[in-house]
Amino acid sequence: MYGLARPFLFGLDAEAAHGAALNALEVAYRTGAGALLSRRPTPLPTRAFGLTFPNPVGLAAGLDKNGAHIDALMGLGFGFVEIGTVTPRAQEGNPKPRMFRLPEHEAVINRLGFNNGGVDVLVRNVERAKRRHGLLGINIGKNKDTPNDSAEDDYLFCLERVYPLADYVTVNISSPNTAGLRELQEEQALRRLVGTLREAQERLAGVHGRRVPMLVKIAPDLTDNDVEAAARVLGDLHVDGVIATNTTISRVGIEGSPLANEAGGLSGKPLLGQATAVLRMMRTRLPESIPMIGVGGILSGADAAAKMAAGATLVQCYTGLVYRGPALIKECVEAMRRRKEAPSRGNMPPIV
Repeated sequence: MYGLARPFLFGLDAEAAHGAALNALEVAYRTGAGALLSRRPTPLPTRAFGLTFPNPVGLAAGLDKNGAHIDALMGLGFGFVEIGTVTPRAQEGNPKPRMFRLPEHEAVINRLGFNNGGVDVLVRNVERAKRRHGLLGINIGKNKDTPNDSAEDDYLFCLERVYPLADYVTVNISSPNTAGLRELQEEQALRRLVGTLREAQERLAGVHGRRVPMLVKIAPDLTDNDVEAAARVLGDLHVDGVIATNTTISRVGIEGSPLANEAGGLSGKPLLGQATAVLRMMRTRLPESIPMIGVGGILSGADAAAKMAAGATLVQCYTGLVYRGPALIKECVEAMRRRKEAPSRGNMPPIV
């Protein structure tokens, strides 16, 4: 069915298509037609961060910023859905147009800028969700007008609000669309911010009687030295997990596109190699006790298996759904199942 809907969606502005697709999915879910959109994959239970995921394929943050479509998205077959990025106060984000498709490259450029209704809106939406089919991650950030010196206040505010409702929380310090945000990945700033949040995490665990894992999402544009420093900090602070990666400011692979000069983060097929290289490098430098989620450029089951081969325990999709539709979810689960079973069968070559 997605094949029938795609020409209509691609006839719309990219951001308008984003909203139309979510609204259509919600209608399908509420009318019971959602089963026509996707067949749920056979379970592939996967353990990470002290949690058991129904399968290792999730939805990356950004598609459902306010958590308004959690149940409909889980109904597509994801093992987990990550909502957000959410900020303490509502904000409009950057001026439109701010999202662009590059079909010839199977890519998207966006400079949305953490547009969302604020954490209280997200909390109300999460409280209404049934969450029957998967786990829920909540991605937190800072408001655009909050200086980096005060960033920890925004993250703490969001962490405290979403903690009782999340299965895990992601700290987003890697979006290229909020000025100065990526500076929080610098070693000393990272140690200060994540150290403060780790202390809050342990305090909140005592208050709520359960420990909610906290993950940190990094950029694909980090240098080798940056990756070394980030791994050192995140390992020292014993974060629960790392997500590699966010979108890129690089334009490698789309140089011929008339949209290559648009500001914003590039996602989709051109990001695959760069994101996977950072994932692999980070995996070799982090303690084995810290699992990783691989995201960036997954448009096929083979791409998901490549992330797994590079060290990811779980993967996330977003732009791949734009070009492939919900069938991508099951394809990725099955590819990861084959990858997981290959060593015991001894009849499949490793994916490199």
